Amino acid sequence: MSPITTAADAERALDDLSALIEKLAGLMEEETALVRAGKVSHTVALGRTKAELAGQLYTSGERLKASAKFLMQAAPTRCAALRRLQEAFRAVLQKNMIVLATTHAVSEGIMRRLSGDLAKKSAPQVYGATGRATTPHPKYGQPLAFSKKL
Repeated sequence: MSPITTAADAERALDDLSALIEKLAGLMEEETALVRAGKVSHTVALGRTKAELAGQLYTSGERLKASAKFLMQAAPTRCAALRRLQEAFRAVLQKNMIVLATTHAVSEGIMRRLSGDLAKKSAPQVYGATGRATTPHPKYGQPLAFSKKL
C-alpha cells in the first residue's frame, strides 16, 4: 500500500474507490432484488464477488484514510463527491440489511412453527392434573431435518 503523494495519484485513488463502491452497490442492489423476488438460492453465487469487492474496498479505504489530509488539499471537490457516493452506498446497504433480516426472521418463524406443530403431533394427547390437555415439553421434541436446497 503505497502512500498518495501527487495530485494524479489522488485522482486515480479516488476514481478507483468510487468505481469499487459503485460495483459493490450494484451487487448489493441485485442481491436485494433477488431476495425480494424469493430467489434466495441465486444470491449464493454473488457471495464470492461481494467478498472480493468488500476486501478491495477496505484496502482502498485504508490507503485513502492514511492520506486523508493530502487528499483534502489536492482534490477537495472529489472528496466531497466521494462522501456523497458513500452516503448513497450506506442507504443501499441499509436497505439490503433490512431485506435480509426480514427474510431471516420470516424463515426462522416458519421453522419454529413447523417444529412446534410436529412436536404436538408426536406427543400423546393426554390430560394433566388440572383437566387440561398437556403441551409437549420442548426438551423432548424430535429433531427437525430439512434440505437447504431451494
